[in-house]
Amino acid sequence: MSRPRAKLTNTFPGCPVESALSFIDGKWKGVILYHLMSEGILRFNELRRRLPSVTPRMLTRQLRELEEAALLSRTVFPVVPPRVDYALTARGESLKPVIMALKAWGDENVLCDGDRMTLKPAESRSRPERKRA
Repeated sequence: MSRPRAKLTNTFPGCPVESALSFIDGKWKGVILYHLMSEGILRFNELRRRLPSVTPRMLTRQLRELEEAALLSRTVFPVVPPRVDYALTARGESLKPVIMALKAWGDENVLCDGDRMTLKPAESRSRPERKRA
């Protein structure tokens, strides 16, 4: 968990949104969780291939923070070369509706063009009908 936000949750202990976000914030944590949800158990290099922009050091750091938060498990096999598997824990699996909701929002609202991401124009997004009271 990133340290600055962790300190903030001590200041706002009654805010469940801030507390929940403190465990999944970070540039790569949500994407790591998404890939583990979609594909199951993955090794370190498999994750690196799915996230080509992340450095090995940053990926290691994000994985350690997710493990520290008990959202994923790390299994080391005593073989040469070393083999390490990452998988979601039950608590990590419980985030599936949250991550999938973020994916759905991104599919509907974000336009990815190569390395550029922009919001789709408001008129091209489908707008749900509001019920009148």
